[in-house]
Amino acid sequence: MRLVLLGAPGSGKGTQAARLTSEFGVPHISTGDLLRAAVAEGTPLGLKAKAVMDAGHLVSDATVLGMLEHRLGHTDVAAGFILDGYPRNLAQADALDQLLQRLGQPLSAVVKLEVPIEAIVERTALRARAEGRTDDTPETVRKRLQIYQEQTAPLADHYAKARLLKVVDGIGQVEAIFSRILEVLQQPQVVTD
Repeated sequence: MRLVLLGAPGSGKGTQAARLTSEFGVPHISTGDLLRAAVAEGTPLGLKAKAVMDAGHLVSDATVLGMLEHRLGHTDVAAGFILDGYPRNLAQADALDQLLQRLGQPLSAVVKLEVPIEAIVERTALRARAEGRTDDTPETVRKRLQIYQEQTAPLADHYAKARLLKVVDGIGQVEAIFSRILEVLQQPQVVTD
């Protein structure tokens, strides 16, 4: 199972990725985790990323893709992976498509968790209180959602055209959402002319 999870910040991707990892026995790969690990380990790409982040800039797509390619070369991804947080835009999706084609590991599916904006704002407010997170104010969340709408939401069309997109209602109990994901992953791909 080679899967990409899409959804707005706060849609539950991380929660569902953990369950899918357990279900399918494949690693959950978060590009944010890859960046932090590479910086902590002092790898060449990590040092490059740290210099960029320390200067207050975003790490380039090429650097992130390089870290992802390195991670996909590990033996634990032979049976597949679950990508969370990447791709974030169409350029990254194209680069990922090319990388996976070169590695002979095409995506099995892309699951988009569909959650209304107000539900996300409410969820993140609860998370902020429970975890003491000061970065999850309603204003900050709305800004993240605006960036998601502009940059990441178009990925749904990209993957729908590739006949990989599976949209799942992300509202309800965690277990119910997980069951919906498993159900859509078991559906055959629909091929049309």
